[in-house]
Amino acid sequence: MALLLFPLRNVPDDEAEDIRDVLTENSIAFYETKAGNWGISMPAIWLSDESQLEQARTAINTYQEERKNYLQNEYNKLKESGQENTFLKNLWYRPVSTLLILAAITLVFYLSIKLVFDFAA
Repeated sequence: MALLLFPLRNVPDDEAEDIRDVLTENSIAFYETKAGNWGISMPAIWLSDESQLEQARTAINTYQEERKNYLQNEYNKLKESGQENTFLKNLWYRPVSTLLILAAITLVFYLSIKLVFDFAA
């Protein structure tokens, strides 16, 4: 029986490709399912041979730890140089989209509170 090894929903393409490479380099048998035409199926990497589960988990966990460290270092470099993305930078460089998002958040918040108070009255 196949085992779900790595769900691919909302996973960046580069990370999914790296996971495939890690499994291939470690000679781990796997197959992949796509989300389908309507995006309702389970996109994932599945393990074909249950006996390779421990080896696959170890390889993926090692990769993800390395990726986390790499991305954290990149973010720290951006933060030190002052190039990280902040709310004020978004407001300065993309004022229209930032204000539209804030308006949408405010509208949802207002409607949520209004519905609760209207329901209670």
